[in-house]
Amino acid sequence: MTPQSMMREKSRYEIIFAGAGGQGLILSAIILGEAAIREGKKVVQTQSYGIATRGGLSEAEVIIDSEEIIFQQVQNPDIILAMTEGAFEKFCGLARTGALIFYDETFLEGREGNNLCGLPFTRSARDLGHGGSANLIALGAIVAGTRVVRMESLAHIVTETFPPGTIEVNMKALRLGENLITSQPFKD
Repeated sequence: MTPQSMMREKSRYEIIFAGAGGQGLILSAIILGEAAIREGKKVVQTQSYGIATRGGLSEAEVIIDSEEIIFQQVQNPDIILAMTEGAFEKFCGLARTGALIFYDETFLEGREGNNLCGLPFTRSARDLGHGGSANLIALGAIVAGTRVVRMESLAHIVTETFPPGTIEVNMKALRLGENLITSQPFKD
């Protein structure tokens, strides 16, 4: 079963990006939100992080809706990205309620269950030669797997967000995430 077959098309999506400070999760949430805005959707993006930003707990939330967003915090997440053990442990119970959880199996091997998708985001970034691009690989996988926004919208925002000298590697990271999801099915 693939994430696409599990995620029915909806007018509202609630998404959580969670991991350690310095992993680019807040930037990923901003990029996703900008892509949704480009598609004419309403978006709210919030963020929180621990006192020690780099390495401390970092979370970003994105709500994407076709209608006005009144309450601006995620209440029933549809999609969660867990980039660390702590983030996974905090949110793993939500898989039982239907949330799709994408996690970095570079650090969290052997997780099994419905609505869990482990992909080697950090290992793939290192193999790409750009260890800091794990967040973009994960973002590419999430968008390819759920179609919360169109990949073309996401790619356009990535090309506008990063300096010209880094666009090529960042686009490779995005496409690598897209390829990861199409080559590795969801674990049931």
